[in-house]
Amino acid sequence: MKIPEEELSIILEKAKAGNQIAFSNLLDAFWNDVYGFLLIRTENENDAEDITIQTFSKAFDKIETYDANFKFRTWLITIAKNLHTDLFRKRKKNILESTKYGNDAIKKVLDDAPTIEDRLIIEQNLATLLQDIKKLKPHYQKVINLRYFNELSYAEIAKELNEPINNVKVKLLRAKKLLASIIKTKDKS
Repeated sequence: MKIPEEELSIILEKAKAGNQIAFSNLLDAFWNDVYGFLLIRTENENDAEDITIQTFSKAFDKIETYDANFKFRTWLITIAKNLHTDLFRKRKKNILESTKYGNDAIKKVLDDAPTIEDRLIIEQNLATLLQDIKKLKPHYQKVINLRYFNELSYAEIAKELNEPINNVKVKLLRAKKLLASIIKTKDKS
């Protein structure tokens, strides 16, 4: 989904004000760009997806620092590149440490009103919904289960998964979009 430049600046202003729908629109519009970039760099779907989630988490956390003199896509790609570089360095350091020291040495958020995806998910028959959830990757299944079946807050999910709260928000947003897409595709057939 390509957003016209004039509309993008409005969405960015709303995101800077904390509007969750604006964040959702940005995620939709730029997910494939960031994920595709990282997939080429990492050559690993799981790493690409994890770093993409971290990229959006960091971007949304620091959205007020975005400078409109630069393209938003470029800003996101720069964040993604830096996160990938950090991950690469960390892994390289761990490998060096494990060979050097041996293997023994290495052992407040308010929820907005339900979105379109939330309403669609809620309307589904529970048994059918559970089958659809099983089509998601395990980490998306887990975050959906924690949020909707265990009724945990974002903060509680972050603690349970030992991840930053913004990662949880992005992961849940992505999981809801994927689940809604599965449901819509099935409803059309």
